[in-house]
Amino acid sequence: MSACLRYTRRVWESLLRNQGHDAQCIPSLVVTRAVPGTVEASIRIEKYNLNRAQSLHGGLILSLTDTIGSLAVATKGQYMTGVSTDISATFLKPAGTTGDTIFMKGTLDSMGKTLAYTRVEFTNASGKLVAFGHHTKFIGATLNHEKNVTFSADGESVLSGDENV
Repeated sequence: MSACLRYTRRVWESLLRNQGHDAQCIPSLVVTRAVPGTVEASIRIEKYNLNRAQSLHGGLILSLTDTIGSLAVATKGQYMTGVSTDISATFLKPAGTTGDTIFMKGTLDSMGKTLAYTRVEFTNASGKLVAFGHHTKFIGATLNHEKNVTFSADGESVLSGDENV
């Protein structure tokens, strides 16, 4: 397992330990792949994730855009991933219902000294795009966090920071 994947999973686990929104709404999220600038994950849809039409609630897609966008920032070694300044989602078709799996790919489009821009694509088990989101985060206060690391270009090793990743 690459250092980038281990680190991104560590950041995800810290979000779960917080016992906040992520732990309550998407505890079954699994980070499956992470390389610098890209994260992939999946989630099994539970009954509490549905709207009254019995399909995945659009609000959850927005929450996942936030979380996966944050984890995309983490793939660049950011332990604290900043705060949202703008978030949006476009819904193309129903994403699924109880028992279905949704796959997400988050990409860090740009990261500067104060802002990071991410995009997240949501696909169903058939590989069809069901939604996509955009997320802007203020990261200016997090760039020098003590738990930040720097990865090699392929994400296989840690170049600086916590060597236990």
